[in-house]
Amino acid sequence: MNNPIVNWWRSQQFQLSLKRGDIRRAVQLLQEIQKSGARFSWLEKLFRDKLQLERYSQEYKRQTETLSKQLTEASQQKDNLILMPNEEFVKYIYKVFNLIQHDEYKLQSTGIDERIFDDFESRLVEYLKEEFSKIPDKQLFIKLEDALEDINNLKTGQDPDYRFSLTPHVYFMKYFLENVYCIYLAWFLIYQDALLPSKVNILDIAAGPGTVAYSLALFLQSSSGFFHIPQMHISYYSLEKQDAFQFRGLQFWRRYIESRLTPVNAFFRFVTTDIFTWKTQSNNLPKDFFDFIVISHCFFADSHKRAEANNTYKQIFTTSLKNSGYVLLIVQDKKLFKISDVHQLENQEEEKNVVHKFLTELGLELVWYKYLTSTDSRIPLSGVEFGKFAREKLPKQLYMSPILQQYFGQKHHLHYTLDDYVILAKQS
Repeated sequence: MNNPIVNWWRSQQFQLSLKRGDIRRAVQLLQEIQKSGARFSWLEKLFRDKLQLERYSQEYKRQTETLSKQLTEASQQKDNLILMPNEEFVKYIYKVFNLIQHDEYKLQSTGIDERIFDDFESRLVEYLKEEFSKIPDKQLFIKLEDALEDINNLKTGQDPDYRFSLTPHVYFMKYFLENVYCIYLAWFLIYQDALLPSKVNILDIAAGPGTVAYSLALFLQSSSGFFHIPQMHISYYSLEKQDAFQFRGLQFWRRYIESRLTPVNAFFRFVTTDIFTWKTQSNNLPKDFFDFIVISHCFFADSHKRAEANNTYKQIFTTSLKNSGYVLLIVQDKKLFKISDVHQLENQEEEKNVVHKFLTELGLELVWYKYLTSTDSRIPLSGVEFGKFAREKLPKQLYMSPILQQYFGQKHHLHYTLDDYVILAKQS
């Protein structure tokens, strides 16, 4: 409406707003004057030009900051190339693992890359059979039973002692393949987010036989044929209490991974120590060095042990993680909710609270997390229900199951299953 009286009133209000310093109201009135079709006064023109100049200045500043950030990132990537996600490879992984994203956090997998895992599993079984052939049968069965009884504490959320000579072998038989399967998918998620560098330094805390290194090596094998990988270089540090785990892990690595046509270029360093006797001043881990610090399934049900372990973890994060580095945590669903004394339900908000509480105790901030599960539900199935589901839907451990039947009388096939939270975090 072009009404002279209304226009005069708006101009007076505009001047009054400027005198009061009410810029927001002045901008609103200027827009109303422009819409009315009235001519701007010299003061209104001056204010309009000032606003335009400020917008141009802000846009220039944003562009400068963006270019500066791009130049910095380009410079960093020149020294340490990031493996950029290949669309066809990502589609392939989703297809062969039959990945289904049910909600923001729950990711179901009922498949596997058979061309990679079948060969890996069969070679592991060959290795175990050769190891067992060196021990008299009667002695072998006793040693296996002792190790099995200890390591089966994991099923109830308890903490094994890992003190028997064949504990690494029983771990290989019972848990290794599933853990490699899980952490393989964790590396895929990291790769999918363009966070995996071609030169990567990894610290694996409570490393066992090197599950984290194996899973990354298998993941890189899967990518063969989809895109050219720049020369990968993995510096892998294993921090583990049991030197037998480290020895057996390296022994099988040399037998399997290094025999590949395109072996992974990996440097292994072993730090054999107990996290409960850890001393920051006397440790030999490099400072500000690691791109990823990984803790897989080493979280304690006992509150005192957990607090002590968490203090050690925080010290290691502070001294050895790069400023740009990440912490990757793998924790079984039962253990995570038992720590928080909460029942696992189909409740995303409660789940987020549990994850945030867990990270707070470690002095970490969440980047993202996924609940990797074989089923489509957060609520555990009964043993009978899950057994039926596994037989119908999940990939079998074709080569490992027969030796479990031979040595432990296991009547059913093992399957590749998931029930873990994969949590990527940064230091607070």
